[in-house]
Amino acid sequence: MNRTHEPEVWLRGPVNDVPALLQPVAHALLQARNEVNELMENFPEELLWTRVAEMASVGFHLQHLTGVLDRLFTYAKGAALNEDQLKYLAAEGKDNGENVKALLHAFNTQIGRSIDQLKQIPESMLTEPRGVGRAQLPSTVIGLLVHSAEHTMRHTGQLLVTVRVVYGRD
Repeated sequence: MNRTHEPEVWLRGPVNDVPALLQPVAHALLQARNEVNELMENFPEELLWTRVAEMASVGFHLQHLTGVLDRLFTYAKGAALNEDQLKYLAAEGKDNGENVKALLHAFNTQIGRSIDQLKQIPESMLTEPRGVGRAQLPSTVIGLLVHSAEHTMRHTGQLLVTVRVVYGRD
């Protein structure tokens, strides 16, 4: 993968204007962006919604990566999901006519928004409690942000496997 032979994002130094304690979150999100974009280069449109061995499709992973980041960062702000976010959640995993380029654009845009939000979060607020979902399950700002990074990397790995299985890449 990493054809540019650059070090992984976490070895390139701090991300400008991101608080020190949030650097690992920024690094993980930017690494995922790099890997997802490289992985999806020249991916055939006709395979976007193919499911193999009951695995989620490539299209689902691209939608889900975008949607979860949006939702987790919304909760980190202390806000509830809006109607558009709930509609997006309900549509995840469904072929809505989007192509690879559109799904990648949405993912890249969300990574950019997430990094911008990280830049606005003072370290003093990281331990503030936050509720998650309709049930308002307990978390904290840092808990949500770390989970966003972990979840993004988990689905990036799942996407890598799915692409290779569906597309037959080694």
